[in-house]
Amino acid sequence: MAGSGPVGVGLIGAGNISDQYLTHLTSFPDVHVLAIGDLLEERAREQAAKYGVPTAGGVDVVLGHPDIEIVINLTIPATHVEVSEAILSAGKHVWSEKPIGVDRASSLGMLEKADAAGLRVGIAPDTVLGPGIQTAKRAIARGDIGRPLFASTSFQWQGPEIFHPNPGFLYAVGGGPLLDMGPYYVSALVHVFGPVAAVAALGLKGSETRRVQVGPLAGEEFPVEIPSTVSALISFEEGAQAQSLYSVDSPLFRHGVVEITGTEGTMVIPDPNTFGGGGAITITRPLKEAVTPPAPVVQEVIEVPQEGVLAGRGLGVLDMARSIRAGRPHVATGRFGYHVLDTLLSIEEAVERRAFVAVESTLDEVGSLGADFDPLAATL
Repeated sequence: MAGSGPVGVGLIGAGNISDQYLTHLTSFPDVHVLAIGDLLEERAREQAAKYGVPTAGGVDVVLGHPDIEIVINLTIPATHVEVSEAILSAGKHVWSEKPIGVDRASSLGMLEKADAAGLRVGIAPDTVLGPGIQTAKRAIARGDIGRPLFASTSFQWQGPEIFHPNPGFLYAVGGGPLLDMGPYYVSALVHVFGPVAAVAALGLKGSETRRVQVGPLAGEEFPVEIPSTVSALISFEEGAQAQSLYSVDSPLFRHGVVEITGTEGTMVIPDPNTFGGGGAITITRPLKEAVTPPAPVVQEVIEVPQEGVLAGRGLGVLDMARSIRAGRPHVATGRFGYHVLDTLLSIEEAVERRAFVAVESTLDEVGSLGADFDPLAATL
């Protein structure tokens, strides 16, 4: 494989999310999208034609391509480990959509296989690498809200069946609001607070079945295999805490709530599923003088300007590509993704046991992107 110049990448999986990856990856000068593979080969060819990708077909056209160094795994969660291992067996680095897998043993085994082969694994979400979370992380690190104490996050709505043409896998083992959306929120919290020590949680199912509402399968019912509402408590190794709600049983649409409180202020962070485009970063300061009801409460609110270039999915792949060329670690590592999975599975276990569950994995360091990281620059 080439050791200089732009990095060749390929995609396995040409479904809904491939549009988001291809839109951005085809605009980054430091990577070249060379092939798309899918079990439905015609779907791969349609995506290739749409985005100007030169090669498309089955999975083998990606795994066997001599100029592809990184393969992006966009398959369903239940097959993430199997496909990632096939990519490693082909001698290529892996970028996988979240979660890394649906169980600890196979996910950790895949990482060990990568280590033995001297290959890299990167795990979504890379939304945490956008200007929103990275600017907030720098501000908290320099003390803008004092010592971080606790966080509150919320993700709630009525569910993906109102837009997704085949949503059943999102309610199967490995899916649900916890494993589907939890990676965005837990990843953001781990970037700010460091690794998780223990969790507790409650969960429920709003109904035992759901109904597809759009597309050719509209009207068909499918089973709900996992809790559709989860309320979690998280204890971090450094002493901070967080409480989080994940629900697809709520008529009220409330996404992207991330509030982090420190000794000198509360910071509101943009939706961790938007790279920073979902709102401003603000800090609310404590009251400077007493307020007697019913007098209005007026607090100082400061906006923190976002630093960096707003991009989209594929940002983590780009960081991996540049890191390969530079011989340095990339930020969204497989070990980070495994710790997030371990945390989410521990929350599932806490729901079942109604008790605190220790999170066994940890992290030595959580990497960051600099404010000068420009995805649209040609650096290789």
